[in-house]
Amino acid sequence: MLAATPGTRRETPVQVKCFACATRIDAPDLAAIADAFVAHGQEAHTWTYPERAIRNYACNYAEAADRLSDDVTRRDTIGEVTIRPVTPENLADWQRLFDHDGFAGNPDWASCYCLEHHVPTTPEEPERPWREARAMMLERLGSGTTFGYLAYVDGRPAGWVNASFRADYDRYRDVDPDGPEPSTVIGVSCFVVAPPFRRHGVASALLDRVIADAPARNAAWVEAYPHNAPDDTDGGHFRGPRGMYEARGFESAVVGERDSVLRRRVG
Repeated sequence: MLAATPGTRRETPVQVKCFACATRIDAPDLAAIADAFVAHGQEAHTWTYPERAIRNYACNYAEAADRLSDDVTRRDTIGEVTIRPVTPENLADWQRLFDHDGFAGNPDWASCYCLEHHVPTTPEEPERPWREARAMMLERLGSGTTFGYLAYVDGRPAGWVNASFRADYDRYRDVDPDGPEPSTVIGVSCFVVAPPFRRHGVASALLDRVIADAPARNAAWVEAYPHNAPDDTDGGHFRGPRGMYEARGFESAVVGERDSVLRRRVG
């Protein structure tokens, strides 16, 4: 049974790249790609993932490869960066960034929709259908249980930061039981910047806006959760590089095995 929408037979095949061995698998449609990926896992690997999750991954990847933009070349210069909070009026811009531009060139990550920090996946379904994740995040953004900002360049959504209160993150709510009350802490959990606009200060501009708006949001603290040893890639710094936080006065509050909590007082 396919959890993702199977679609119909196409004139061009769909494809998925194995996350374990990078083998590329082609098939005529989503139903066939899911079957082929399950078979590949049985033949080449000893996965213990539920079959439903394996099928979700194959369909998510194949559909992402179709919907993601081909615009993956970093620009030498970019226009002025402007920052706006995500509201019902610009939800379509947020969706455009996540549907098409933010993960261009990286279909493996394109089904996340920044939901995992709020509602972690379960062992029974470690890979959600991407439409389900998108619908859940749109609902959360509309209700205010997720909050963040979009960066725009030349009127185009170019980046995102999730700046929800820690109380609204299942993953981080109890990250520091002896620390500040979670409802008083803004947690900077994730950045997404479209490839053409990377390494132009977009993430820094987003973080500066989070800090500037924190008093008006009645927050006492702003904190972040960078990896201790991130991959040396743009994607590896999706929680933000440690140096960016330290340059703005964030200090280490909790040091974990894989990541740390960096925190600064508001005001």
